[in-house]
Amino acid sequence: MSELKKMYTTLLRDHFPDDLRLQVGSQELVYKKRTWNIGGEVRGLRYGENPDQPAALYEQIGGELILDGVAFRAPGQGLVSALTEEHMLQAGKHPGKTNLTDVDNALNILQYLSAHPAAVILKHNNPCGAAWTDLGVAEAVSRAFWSDRIAAFGGAIVVNRPLTKEAAELINSFYFEVVAAPEFEPGVVDILKARKNLRILKIPGINRLDELARAPFLDIKSLFDGGLVLQSSFVSRIRQASDFLPATAEKDGVTVTARQPSAKEMQDLIFAWSIEAGVSSNSVIFVRDGATTAIGTGEQDRVGCVDLTITKARTKYADLLCFKEQGCSIYELMLAARADDGTGPAKAEILADIRRRSDAAKGGLPGSALVSDGFFPFRDGVDLCLAQGVTAIAQPGGSLRDFEVIRAVNESRPQAAMVFTGQRSFKH
Repeated sequence: MSELKKMYTTLLRDHFPDDLRLQVGSQELVYKKRTWNIGGEVRGLRYGENPDQPAALYEQIGGELILDGVAFRAPGQGLVSALTEEHMLQAGKHPGKTNLTDVDNALNILQYLSAHPAAVILKHNNPCGAAWTDLGVAEAVSRAFWSDRIAAFGGAIVVNRPLTKEAAELINSFYFEVVAAPEFEPGVVDILKARKNLRILKIPGINRLDELARAPFLDIKSLFDGGLVLQSSFVSRIRQASDFLPATAEKDGVTVTARQPSAKEMQDLIFAWSIEAGVSSNSVIFVRDGATTAIGTGEQDRVGCVDLTITKARTKYADLLCFKEQGCSIYELMLAARADDGTGPAKAEILADIRRRSDAAKGGLPGSALVSDGFFPFRDGVDLCLAQGVTAIAQPGGSLRDFEVIRAVNESRPQAAMVFTGQRSFKH
């Protein structure tokens, strides 16, 4: 067993070259392997996705790519790939691929959220909680964490404003593996260093994410057979309320049009669509008051994704009640209920009451706005959302059954709103 534990802290040597060159037609992109001198030892990534996979991180240092008149992100704009020892305020157990790709995907989301202080918590390269608010970065951190405290355990938290003492104290009260910010207020790093294995990253480039948000980067996917798929990265077209399209459809000479969202609903839909850029498809995201209430990821069918996300939301809401009232997780209470000896308050009764209240509250979903990364092929997924009290929906549109889907929101009482994004946001 000791050998199994040791492999997670062992630095795996890689044999990848120090430089990498990619010829794209007549244009050449030049990359340099990123290494760090930590504790007197020069190494690159600790390991890849698993402890037996050597890995290397490369930063683009030369060459520019222009395809069909579109300029891609150029050298000198590095964020995660440009991290130096100076930026690693504390290296923890040395950075591995998953630590840095989680931070990278958080930046992928935050590039669209520069308007307000925001926090995103990533786990397994998907957001598990996110929030933005004018009440400050500490409030954003708090709302993001309580959106899903279970999944946040051991995650990476990234903010787009200087980290404050209040935010740092909240982060330290729970377990995170990585925290990243554009800057840290005086004394904050000392607070965070109380956890010696926490990786603390200063990424000044977070301050200019909005400058990068308009330009795509070269997205390279590797195939099992060694082949490559090159694509231009996803660039969101939704930056403000006027970017949404009216949800309208026609069938047999009859036109249906959905209610337009209110200003508040629009803000939640903009926020949710920004998060969608970093979520594995099929996915749906529930948001209320600038914070996620549930995130569904990586399902094979859309109605199934909605159904599972609702179930997850009710479990997480029950856990929140349990943690705040009983000081334990819902799963610990379930175990205690099975082992109840009858000498104290009946754990089974407490558990049943918490579940009843979670169901009555519909997992905290009423009043949420919802986005879907792809169109709804049938109205069944929409009907499930509306039954949870969703008031507004944004989705790409373009389904053969848009007419039925719009009719579903028009038939709901009170009437829900719907708009189209005019683009899909799949992420595979």
